Amino acid sequence: MSRLVQRSFAIAAWSVMLLANKEVQAQSGSPDAGEIFQKRLIPIFKSPNPSSCVQCHLAGVDLKNYIRPSHEQTFVSLRDQGLIDLDDPEKSKILQLIGMGKNDPGAALIHEKNRKAELAAFGEWIRLSAQDPKLRNLPKAKAEDLKGPERPIEVVRHARKDRVLESFENTIWAMRFRCMSCHIEGTAENRELVEKHGPRVAWFKKDGPAAALEYLAASRLIDVERPEKSLLLTKPLNEVEHGGGKKFIKGDQGYRAFLAFVEDFARIKKNSYPDAASLPAARDTLLHFGSESWLKISNTLPDWGDRILQVNVHAWNANAARWDASPIATSDRQVFGKGKLWQHSLTLMTPKDSELAKAWKNGKPSLAQGKYMVKVYVDLRDRLGKTPDAVLGKGDFVGQVEIQSAWPEGYGRMTAVDARKLRK
Repeated sequence: MSRLVQRSFAIAAWSVMLLANKEVQAQSGSPDAGEIFQKRLIPIFKSPNPSSCVQCHLAGVDLKNYIRPSHEQTFVSLRDQGLIDLDDPEKSKILQLIGMGKNDPGAALIHEKNRKAELAAFGEWIRLSAQDPKLRNLPKAKAEDLKGPERPIEVVRHARKDRVLESFENTIWAMRFRCMSCHIEGTAENRELVEKHGPRVAWFKKDGPAAALEYLAASRLIDVERPEKSLLLTKPLNEVEHGGGKKFIKGDQGYRAFLAFVEDFARIKKNSYPDAASLPAARDTLLHFGSESWLKISNTLPDWGDRILQVNVHAWNANAARWDASPIATSDRQVFGKGKLWQHSLTLMTPKDSELAKAWKNGKPSLAQGKYMVKVYVDLRDRLGKTPDAVLGKGDFVGQVEIQSAWPEGYGRMTAVDARKLRK
């Protein structure tokens, strides 16, 4: 037998062996990308249960939003949106999105289980798909064939739980001392009320705003269908019997903050923001912090009685030798006409990126001892009652007074101002 014939036989034998190996591999059950898609991704698509996206998002996105009916269509859609890294599949953005909650120490076990299963399925499918030249070279998808969340990215981000928590901290949590200590878990007043009415009254949780928000989200205090009728609003308004009496007046800072949050929360939960333009405008560029420092104004004028009075507190800037233009604290409440008295806890304010914001986030928010200007505004024209989102300003200004205070904390240690000393 010639060498040429021997070589031909060898090549033929090698080809047969390769075919046999492929057949053995197929028979051994090693799946290809299409099989992975059918067996592991389609069940995610068809499942009635939400994906692990709910760990980080209240609404607006689900992993099944990215899956199209076929293996090829899904691959092209993800590829053309930049969600698959063809050269380094393990670094694909879709995998990064799925894995975003893995470092959350408070994640529920069900989220962790779902996330691991989703990462394993998508990771294996993407790895095998990226190795397939036919898939890699499929034509670019049409715009209408790209599959993703039903809402624009701005709406998806707005519904992220960290964004919702940030809003909660800047509204309801910042106003918690308006409720005195009745609903703050662990205080003497709250313990007494818990004994009488049960744990439902302790909704400002001692573990902080995240725990409080989680409790509220699962409670009956927020009415998602009729947010303006939420017990979180109707109780402090005393429209529904409230043991603590009336804490809000429609149009005051507390009411506006609570209402803004519950209305936004309800729309997020119902996934009813259609586009970025429908999202609420940023409340302002300031962060708000509740404090236990109180201000009292005595000898209020007769025509102030039962009107909403607002104070803005401005700090003295020694370096610039002037009063800061923006207030560092504010508060408002109805004047007790018969007693010629107004008093309330202060809400502190500072720009988001300021050093003071960092300090107050990491410690207990408080005002430094020093010189302050207290500016007083009274809603004599009942503008807030007629238009609850109106803001008191220059036309409502009734006077100001300079004070010195160390701002001690507690209801019994109020910083006092005599209304007769106010000057315009």
